[in-house]
Amino acid sequence: MSATAIVSVEDYLRRTEKPYCEYIDGVLYPKAMATTLHALVQFMLQLLLRRQGVQAFGEVHVRLSLTKYLIPDVIAAPVIQGPYPTEPVLLCVEILSPEDRVGAMLAKCEEYHAWGVPYCWVIDPEKQTGWQYHSGNEPERIDRGGTLTAGALTVLLPDLFTDPRSSAFISGQNNS
Repeated sequence: MSATAIVSVEDYLRRTEKPYCEYIDGVLYPKAMATTLHALVQFMLQLLLRRQGVQAFGEVHVRLSLTKYLIPDVIAAPVIQGPYPTEPVLLCVEILSPEDRVGAMLAKCEEYHAWGVPYCWVIDPEKQTGWQYHSGNEPERIDRGGTLTAGALTVLLPDLFTDPRSSAFISGQNNS
């Protein structure tokens, strides 16, 4: 049996080391280490969302309650509150790392929905597929070549997985 150290909110908010940890009721939960593919998808997604006129940032801590801080891989909204949002954003996105499971990420989406976020996406870089999970609906699988939607925002999966500088990334050979 292992003991779990309780961390104050103040101590949590002062943490700077990686991997980043999410904070739930005084307990730290480390996020999975991102791969290069994860980072490329995160970068491309932010770029594609910004082109649609919204702010989009990666790995911003969001405060769902006084004792719960989660860290979506990407958040988007017309305006994002700083230093970390305490009011719901338009979209929260989780990008799967190799050890992540879709079910666990969809459960996080339910927490975002309970906070007031209307749209969530879960993206699988390895399979080049995704899930869109709109508040009040069931999660919907989006196959390779499909389009993720969040209100007026849309991202075509082929655009997300296309890096004009690298034919290896396009063909899926860059799986590091």
